[in-house]
Amino acid sequence: YQDKEEVVLWMNTVGPYHNRQETYKYFSLPFCVGSKKSISHYHETLGEALQGVELEFSGLDIKFKDDVMPATYCEIDLDKEKRDAFVYAIKNHYWYQMYIDDLPIWGIVGEADENGEDYYLWTYKKLEIGFNGNRIVDVNLTSEGKVKLVPNTKIQMSYSVKWKKSDVKFEDRFDKYLDPSFFQHRIHWFSIFNSFMMVIFLVGLVSMILMRTLRKDYARYSKEEEMDDMDRDLGDEYGWKQVHGDVFRPSSHPLIFSSLIGSGCQIFAVSLIVIIVAMIEDLYTERGSMLSTAIFVYAATSPVNGYFGGSLYARQGGRRWIKQMFIGAFLIPAMVCGTAFFINFIAIYYHASRAIPFGTMVAVCCICFFVILPLNLVGTILGRNLSGQPNFPCRVNAVPRPIPEKKWFMEPAVIVCLGGILPFGSIFIEMYFIFTSFWAYKIYYVYGFMMLVLVILCIVTVCVTIVCTYFLLNAEDYRWQWTSFLSAASTAIYVYMYSFYYYFFKTKMYGLFQTSFYFGYMAVFSTALGIMCG
Repeated sequence: YQDKEEVVLWMNTVGPYHNRQETYKYFSLPFCVGSKKSISHYHETLGEALQGVELEFSGLDIKFKDDVMPATYCEIDLDKEKRDAFVYAIKNHYWYQMYIDDLPIWGIVGEADENGEDYYLWTYKKLEIGFNGNRIVDVNLTSEGKVKLVPNTKIQMSYSVKWKKSDVKFEDRFDKYLDPSFFQHRIHWFSIFNSFMMVIFLVGLVSMILMRTLRKDYARYSKEEEMDDMDRDLGDEYGWKQVHGDVFRPSSHPLIFSSLIGSGCQIFAVSLIVIIVAMIEDLYTERGSMLSTAIFVYAATSPVNGYFGGSLYARQGGRRWIKQMFIGAFLIPAMVCGTAFFINFIAIYYHASRAIPFGTMVAVCCICFFVILPLNLVGTILGRNLSGQPNFPCRVNAVPRPIPEKKWFMEPAVIVCLGGILPFGSIFIEMYFIFTSFWAYKIYYVYGFMMLVLVILCIVTVCVTIVCTYFLLNAEDYRWQWTSFLSAASTAIYVYMYSFYYYFFKTKMYGLFQTSFYFGYMAVFSTALGIMCG
């Protein structure tokens, strides 16, 4: 900024403290606007529009390095209707957010006295702005001037601005919003260490099973090779060698199966790239940038989905590859957009700022049809041509083998339910931190932790599914594809169950809008995580 240059104070949104996502335009409450003429605001980015950022000009006259003595900027004619609006806001702990030079400032609307009969409005905004050279590096707001709300009176709103020199570097101006005591708590480190121990234990277990048991199995099978044909026919062969003629049989419903596998590979690629970008760039310093990055990366990684889904479908002998490509491309976008569409109806009914504008919806649909679909087609064609030929080491029998009776705990349904427990155990502490940064007012910035947890989750999932598949094949059940996918994907069910616990014991959310928002998007998050693990 030059000296005396205009500094704009944007009003963002106002809403109940306990419901982070339930926000309304600041001027939906009967606040009054300053005398200065308005500046039109536009949504800068797609992420901002989707996250319900509604910036409106406050009308306050602020100039760089120019102190303002306490001055009245407007007055509210308080009639019965306006008083009721303010009382409702104060009862529900409404607070508002403002921005100066992209730095967020929070303030509370008002407060009630102890017995809840009289309500007071804070009328005086005292701004202290720190500058370093010609840049703004620090903003503080103090709300003062408690005025009792009495119908049919005039309330004067006032403000003052004080500029002071600050030693904070421009690059570090967001550090005061981060909460290291919360995110770098001992428990956080301990949980990572704990998960690492589990990984070592699991990897040991898997290698032991594969080395020892398979060696014993091989020894047994090679001994049987030496017997003559008569003995071998009467011999009691059992174990995984029995299903060699059926183990490469295509899975049931190959179209859905390969679409899910393709989508899972894509979600994994997106998670990896977004976490790496977030570690390098501080994405939390810009409004909506995390979401914009994720949408962009998702669209760009569509060939991954096509490649893995298409090649798997071709190997399983699928014929309707165009249908598979469409389902694979639109599986995740349809799930996310469907949920958003339903929640959008409630947001429109509430007049919340989270209601997604029509133009933004059109933009997202265009990304799906003109970016994701063509790239998916490219990936599918590559996948079919490069690795679409089945190269199985043994022939598939013409007649499927009957599956023998087995113990109840070897049934695929039981294996699937048990498979998700260990992966969930390795991530659930991290889930707490991620949930808190999303549903409460913390900025998540420890992406290194998240990266470690993703790596741990991968290793644990791989180990668990290897063990599950070995047990299943040993019980002479060759239906391993869906079992191995679902035994990892069942992590999603546990995460969703944990989100119920989190809602009732860790948050104070209330109201239809926030509750449906929470459980809707938690379902999307859990499902995506499950498909990725699978």
